[in-house]
Amino acid sequence: MSQIVIRHVEPADYEQLHQLYSQEQVFSDTLQLPYPASGTWQKRLEVPQAGTYNLVACFGERVVGQITLHVNPTMRRRHTASFGLGVHSDFQGQGIGSKLLAAVLDMCDNWLGISRVELTVFIDNHAAIALYNKFDFVVEGTSEAYALRNGKLVSIHHMGRVLT
Repeated sequence: MSQIVIRHVEPADYEQLHQLYSQEQVFSDTLQLPYPASGTWQKRLEVPQAGTYNLVACFGERVVGQITLHVNPTMRRRHTASFGLGVHSDFQGQGIGSKLLAAVLDMCDNWLGISRVELTVFIDNHAAIALYNKFDFVVEGTSEAYALRNGKLVSIHHMGRVLT
């Protein structure tokens, strides 16, 4: 989708991010809970945490995806970061996740000095795993019964990408 623009999140985006993460298809594949309060997103955007970079994908004025990069603050792990990613259910499978992830990895590789990026992904989220594989992430391990989703414990893969 060439009309997609990646930009830094703005405080006024909180309502659209609330709507994005209120979708079952989105919160089910993340560690977010259903029924998020819009005030939670408002607070996150008004007072960002140090070492956190938050980007959105926009189709016109509509926020259709979001990624948050968390740089590890501890001295011996400052070369590492992790991220969380969500794409609006109406826009999944259209390359938005790729654009968001490419933007964050460019920041890591060329601007932040991050050589290792880590993530967790539910083992049944095949589309996300394919996306991460496309960007050279590899499965480094699996944690059984990691998180509760829809009343069942679900396992996750730990994935990582290391610049050499």
